[in-house]
Amino acid sequence: MPEPTYDVAALRARFPALDAGFAHFDGPGGSQVPVEVARAVADTLTMPIANRGTTYAAARNAELVVLAARQAMADLLAADPGGIVFGRSMTELTMALARTLATGWGPGDEVVVTRLDHDANVRPWVIAAERAGATVRWLDLDPATCELDDVATVLSDRTRLVAVTGASNLVGTRPDLVGTAAAVHARGALFVVDGVHLTAHASIDVAALGADIFLCSPYKFLGPHCGVLAADPAFLETLHPDKLLPSTDAVPERFELGTLPYELLAGTTAAVDVLASLGGTDGSRRERLVLGMAAVEAHEDRLRRRIEEGLADLGVEVLSRARHRTPTLLVRVPGGDARASALLAERDVFAPSGSFYAVGPSHRLGLGDAGGLRIGLAPYSDDHDVDRLLDGLEQVCRTASS
Repeated sequence: MPEPTYDVAALRARFPALDAGFAHFDGPGGSQVPVEVARAVADTLTMPIANRGTTYAAARNAELVVLAARQAMADLLAADPGGIVFGRSMTELTMALARTLATGWGPGDEVVVTRLDHDANVRPWVIAAERAGATVRWLDLDPATCELDDVATVLSDRTRLVAVTGASNLVGTRPDLVGTAAAVHARGALFVVDGVHLTAHASIDVAALGADIFLCSPYKFLGPHCGVLAADPAFLETLHPDKLLPSTDAVPERFELGTLPYELLAGTTAAVDVLASLGGTDGSRRERLVLGMAAVEAHEDRLRRRIEEGLADLGVEVLSRARHRTPTLLVRVPGGDARASALLAERDVFAPSGSFYAVGPSHRLGLGDAGGLRIGLAPYSDDHDVDRLLDGLEQVCRTASS
């Protein structure tokens, strides 16, 4: 199958928000949305719809929306649609999962979290472990490289679960998930991957990564605001979350509290289809997604290298130093990062400053709660955006030195 040509101009034409003329480097906090996603949301809200069922058209519409969304996310993640769980957010899903898993933990058990992760893949496990009387062990981050230490140093025969990010939303570091999974599974523990940031920038195969549980958020990859959990349905069958008495005990529905937001699920399906369209028109949706995300990764990496070269010329300190990373850069700008973000915004260039709930790595890097200036690329970023960013930062640095 021939590799598709990446036509960023054609892709940008599908995003109404880009018509406003802003240069967006705020994608790690949530991407802009293509018209197909907005249309899917609106169409679902305005068509006949009811609680899921098969008896009449409105109920069937709801059923089809849910099944389509499960299949779309299964195609995106190379997962089983029967193990796709939807929730309000990744954070909510992780909190609920932690509560459920912790019912089997007790004193002497150990749970591993890292100094690299977003707090949504830290605090739920810490809270659950402390309530169960289990011990929390921390996998450290080397501030000189932004790389995690060897996970083997924190594993033991008492390890029950290890939670690691697929990619840092703050500095872009992509840990060795496959190697980590092998070490974790050798100890008989569960491996949970926060894939929120990674899924926006790379092709995902949950089983190949070794993740027992993989979580992500469609609003990071062109979709609406909701959360997704992927796992083997057989594993989910062993878990028994709190639920209402009359609600189904079937998997995956037993993990989905209340009525699902059908319009958001329809928007999620549309977002996956947009990503698949970047992989051409031949082959299955999964095959097109693999090609499309490879094209996205190559496009974003080229732009990232341009930015890094430009930052080096400006003398801006880049803290994102990992060997393998996403196109997300945390930098320190002369004169202050919040000031730099505000000055860039005056030029219609959006790059926020902060720690973005990644309090662990921010503190480990000596930045405290303030963090730094985060520059994040998205599939619709182009060379003109990069020119505007670098021109703006040049002005910021010049102003700071005058």
